[in-house]
Amino acid sequence: MNDPTLELAMALIAHRSITPEDAGCQQLLAERLQPLGFVIEPMPFGEVSNLWARRGEQAPLLLFAGHTDVVPSGPLAQWDSPPFTPTLRDGMLYGRGASDMKGGIAAMVTACEAFIGEYPDHRGSIAFLITSDEEGPAADGTVRVVERLQQRAEQIDYCLLGEPSCNQQLGDCIKNGRRGSLNGDLVIYGTQGHVAYPHRAHNPLHAFAPILERLCREEWDHGNAFFPPTSFQIANLQMGTGADNVIPGELQMQCNFRYSTELDPQQIDTRLRALLDQGDFRYQLTWRHSGPPFLTPSGELVRATQEAITAVTGLRPELSTSGGTSDGRFIAPSGAEVLEFGLLNETIHKVNESARCDDLGRLSTIYRGVLERLLR
Repeated sequence: MNDPTLELAMALIAHRSITPEDAGCQQLLAERLQPLGFVIEPMPFGEVSNLWARRGEQAPLLLFAGHTDVVPSGPLAQWDSPPFTPTLRDGMLYGRGASDMKGGIAAMVTACEAFIGEYPDHRGSIAFLITSDEEGPAADGTVRVVERLQQRAEQIDYCLLGEPSCNQQLGDCIKNGRRGSLNGDLVIYGTQGHVAYPHRAHNPLHAFAPILERLCREEWDHGNAFFPPTSFQIANLQMGTGADNVIPGELQMQCNFRYSTELDPQQIDTRLRALLDQGDFRYQLTWRHSGPPFLTPSGELVRATQEAITAVTGLRPELSTSGGTSDGRFIAPSGAEVLEFGLLNETIHKVNESARCDDLGRLSTIYRGVLERLLR
């Protein structure tokens, strides 16, 4: 095999680290980083394992960030090989976490090994922030480590997350930001009654339906040069008692806004309540804010990453803010330039998750190229 990135990725996949479990992955990483001169500092919070490892004390600080936790495997019978037994087949590495994102973490580590081997006295500092809480609630992971770093006045200048960012081939896309995510829990209150006597009841769905139709047609904004328009989606809608002769007394809806920098949560709340107030019903609305939008439009990190990608792949990567949230939302407010660049995202969270073996080594070379352009 003789590919250190592939070997490390396979070793990580073999650890059954279903969120929030780390299952020993971070210990394996620490054993690779410590001989390179990294100071290893575990930062557990609650059930979550976090690893902070830093080499050097001077600015600028380039942070490699990622997560060792993975989503559940899904139906085992649908996997062609066991999800936590890394398997090579037809030039592909199969296993849960191959692309999201144990392959990316492996590439970061081997890139540092190669870079430090050639430039042991590089300028600035290199750090790793690895959590086991990215695929879960994300309450005791990166956000808590960043809080601790801010208390110690440790400033991150550049952050490269190894999230799978590419669409068709390695190098075609960099995530230079993400939309904000706002989750709403809405209860519409009616009056329960017999379906044969609707005049003695108040059906919450019948009352809500005209407002819901307007809500689905609402244009929240038009986006901008960096972000697509804000989107509204219903995640869950339920009502009923289980009996077919009962008008239910309430309706529950879960929804999500993926919003651009053209809006903020308060504006969304105000506009949604204005729509709801037009209806003939009482309601209760509560929010859960997963994170604000962030954007790194230009700067040294964008330049270095684009140049490193082009040097290896010949591609000029697109800058994109599409997709879901990431832990970048916790790091960007510190003032750091934040990018996400990693493997293909075609099979993430799917049965038979996989990564191209050749891409693992090429990704390591790209990460090394970023290090050389920023810290050599």
